[in-house]
Amino acid sequence: MPTSDIIIKGAREHNLCDVDLVLPRNQLICLTGVSGSGKSSLAFDTLFAEGQRRYVESLSTFARQFLGQMPKPDVDHISGLSPSISIAQKSAGSNPRSTVGTITEIYDFLRVLYARVGQGHCPECQRPITAQSREQIIARIMSQPAKAKFAVLAPVIRGQKGEYRDLCEDLLKQGFVRARIDGQIVQLTDNLSLDRQMRHDIEVVVDRLTNTLAIRSRLAEAVETALKVGEGSLIIAPESAEPVEGKTHRRSRSKNPTDIFFSADYACNECGLSFQPPSPQLFSFNSPQGMCYECDGLGQMFSFDPSKLVTDPAKSFAQGCIELVGGWKDLGRWKRHIYKGVADTIERKQELADGMLLETAWEELSEQHKHYWLWGTGDQHITYTWRGGKNSQKYGGTFDGIIPELLEKYRGAKSKSLIAKLEKFMNVILCPDCEGQRLNPQACAVTLSALHPDFAKQPKLSLPEVSALSIEEAEKFFDQLELDKTGQTISSEVLKEIRGRLGFLTNVGLDYLSLERTAPTLSGGETQRIRLAGQIGCGLVGVLYILDEPSIGLHPRDNDRLLATLERLRDQGNTVVVVEHDEDTMRAADHIIDFGPGPGVRGGEVVAEGNVSAVCKAKRSVTGAYLSGKREIKVPKKRRIEWPDSAHEDEGAPALRILGARHNNLKDIDVEIPLGAFVCMTGASGSGKSSIFSDILVETLRRDLNNGKGTPGEHDRIEGMEHLDKMIAIDQSPIGRTPRSNPATYIKVFDEIRSLYAQLPESKRRGYKPGRFSFNVAGGRCEACSG
Repeated sequence: MPTSDIIIKGAREHNLCDVDLVLPRNQLICLTGVSGSGKSSLAFDTLFAEGQRRYVESLSTFARQFLGQMPKPDVDHISGLSPSISIAQKSAGSNPRSTVGTITEIYDFLRVLYARVGQGHCPECQRPITAQSREQIIARIMSQPAKAKFAVLAPVIRGQKGEYRDLCEDLLKQGFVRARIDGQIVQLTDNLSLDRQMRHDIEVVVDRLTNTLAIRSRLAEAVETALKVGEGSLIIAPESAEPVEGKTHRRSRSKNPTDIFFSADYACNECGLSFQPPSPQLFSFNSPQGMCYECDGLGQMFSFDPSKLVTDPAKSFAQGCIELVGGWKDLGRWKRHIYKGVADTIERKQELADGMLLETAWEELSEQHKHYWLWGTGDQHITYTWRGGKNSQKYGGTFDGIIPELLEKYRGAKSKSLIAKLEKFMNVILCPDCEGQRLNPQACAVTLSALHPDFAKQPKLSLPEVSALSIEEAEKFFDQLELDKTGQTISSEVLKEIRGRLGFLTNVGLDYLSLERTAPTLSGGETQRIRLAGQIGCGLVGVLYILDEPSIGLHPRDNDRLLATLERLRDQGNTVVVVEHDEDTMRAADHIIDFGPGPGVRGGEVVAEGNVSAVCKAKRSVTGAYLSGKREIKVPKKRRIEWPDSAHEDEGAPALRILGARHNNLKDIDVEIPLGAFVCMTGASGSGKSSIFSDILVETLRRDLNNGKGTPGEHDRIEGMEHLDKMIAIDQSPIGRTPRSNPATYIKVFDEIRSLYAQLPESKRRGYKPGRFSFNVAGGRCEACSG
């Protein structure tokens, strides 16, 4: 026994019976045995708990208060223990901002890559972003209205935490007197006290001017200074501009929507637009600099669902296809003149027939025209005509759209009946601004080009488009990028990390996932394998890794790749302990420890230890009996349903038929499920099993059969529900978190036990009811610990 081995003596946690073990270091060790025999008690509640406890105890008292310390396990002695990392089958959390890309840190490297070597484009005209001269900036500033007052600002801090006392002192020494901090003009000589925990925007006031022909030389000097201090950027802040009262503005990144931003290095000369220099924060949907302004970087928003809003698509807008708007005759004069002005302006600009937008059935309108009605016309100038008596008055404006108007009504509603009425037409929908891409227009317009033949039709992809690719496709995209020599030098280390981590995800059988896949939608097995891939990328050495059934939910096709990943983790110089029932894993392990002989109180012993042949020879080992072939699960000789080669034997047998399933990766398929039988659906990981059963079948039956809330995936219809009475869905979600719940209370058997005790003669004499035997009710529970 080498001195470096992990020695366990007298482990008694849970049902373990004074277990003594020696775990060889730097080997792949498989803990197996029947369910409940004590595998997890040794692996997680003894080994991991003690390793974690010793690590936390080595930290300072200050650091320990932030970490949850695990209790000391019931064990006599453990020696040779390394720092331990547990990779268990728990969900990755319910935060929709967490994705496969952020969990594996691939997205962090992608943000750096796009910020440093990505090619920016103008969001308006899609032309490449280029530099602009000082003269062009001065000409655009002087194109403002005459006598307009404005300040020339140089941005020095953008959304960063700190007090910035030294910065203010340096600016004073350079001769600057004023600065705009978080939107407020302040004197730099004042005793400024900024909250170091808050993010701040600081812009230096270079000069304050009035737009006349005589200011050109002074303006040129101010622009030159501002570009120098602001490192190529400056802001023109009009002093008299005020937002229009009562006008609903689309949300904007800037705290001062009237600001005009100029950049010497990043601008579109055709559109006259300037942009912030790209930084990694620009490509983060969790940062105010990069997130979509409308959905705050979630890609989805709770708003009015067009499919619910348009109650009768066969009707036209004037006929009342939108119930909350009503028919033309039900509208007041003010509303009619607004909608008439929108329709007339669009028809005139696009040369459409008169009355086309108002009189055409909704289902026959183009997507663009539907978008005009629902989400507005943007910055397009709309001419409205108000007719009062014999005179008519024309005026101009914009149209925000029906959904923004209803959202404003919903946010200001105080009546519960009005809120309930509006919420009937609302749902979580794709953000109309970013279309689910999460980032703002500037970030979505930066691209990289791939040379792989699979991307010959569309070689240029933005970061959201790359995130939407599967891991397999993303590997091909980053296999060879179109970069110049400078770009190759800059990106070499980042690309190495990206390619390596994508390869790790492929090796654990997750090549079907996309980087944008959110954490709440991942199964426990997928989450575990993602964390496993992340640990390989960390490159730690001398660590004790403890995994809980990593092969669960994995198709046998991908088992070899998973085992190769575990062996790679071991070969890096780590000890890998796996709690597993999979035969391939057992045969690949260096050392097997079999617990048993039974579950619970009948287990807790080590019945076999060694390699596969040693376990097969152990008489008390149930696992060994199955591995050696002495025991087996017999295939039934006769089944309830016999499937001939050509067609079904009984065409009239009751069945559920799912028609036209198109959810996720399903390709408009029809599926028939026979009823009254044990039906198994299988296939490679990510092939669409959960999409058709969990997302379509279960959600539809929950809504239509159980009369509950369900949002099924995209499909045509389901036939055969008349054969069913109700649906019970049993999934892998936890049954609850309350410590008062246990298996007996969950399956209601404890109710029968309490009723039985209440019927005993002694209980009747004392007048005890079933509640007297409940640990949740005062009088029955122990009052010292409240049950």
